[in-house]
Amino acid sequence: MRRALALAIALFCAPAVAQDAQPETAVEETIVSGLSQNRVSITADFAGDEILVYGAVRRDAPPPEGRLHVIVTVEGPSGPVTVRRKDRIAGIWINDAAVNISRAPSFYAVVTTGPIERILSATENFRHSITIDRVIRSIGIASEAEAHEDFVHALVRVRSSDGRYRLLESRVQLTEQTLFRADVALPSNLTEGEYLVRLFLLRDGKVIARQERTIDVRKEGLERMIFNLSQEQPLIYGLLSLVIAAAAGWGASAAFRLIRP
Repeated sequence: MRRALALAIALFCAPAVAQDAQPETAVEETIVSGLSQNRVSITADFAGDEILVYGAVRRDAPPPEGRLHVIVTVEGPSGPVTVRRKDRIAGIWINDAAVNISRAPSFYAVVTTGPIERILSATENFRHSITIDRVIRSIGIASEAEAHEDFVHALVRVRSSDGRYRLLESRVQLTEQTLFRADVALPSNLTEGEYLVRLFLLRDGKVIARQERTIDVRKEGLERMIFNLSQEQPLIYGLLSLVIAAAAGWGASAAFRLIRP
């Protein structure tokens, strides 16, 4: 009788125990974002622009434990680059070793909510190519000299000095682990083409969600006409350049003769 009673109690309590032992469902987090503008026009008086990247984190449940971080990258059109190193030989500085990088972004900005080494693991950086050096390496590099990584660092240093490569840590504003915004300044020396905007959500150094958007950068007005002429009619463009240069020289000479006492 006692055994039957104990068995009945065990069977009655088993479903409740099994139900309590079930693991909690993971919270799914996705990105809802927007751009202040998706087109930038390069005109004669273009002195740079600023893009506002904003958005929110959409969830189907309360946020999980752990600090949420956001990384925003803006990448310009890529092209081949040859990085040369000058060495002093026989008292003369000449170009010695060189490395050909098959494709490197003309512009690249990384904006984060915190120090990138703390919020992004090396594995996730390798997988998603987020930092500037990883983007260059992932695009492709042909090693033609020893210590080619030094050439990559030199390229990053040079383009960082003129504002084309930027790392802006702790510049993404994140409110209540949900709303975020980042301001990205674009320099005046932009390359025409399509700019890729990538957004990443991270927890514990891992990327949990990502999204991509694009910005179209184009020349407008007189700059567009001159650019099209140089590409479609190079002979006419060259002749017009010679005529304009000759006319400018003759005009300067005539003005100088008039003002000379």
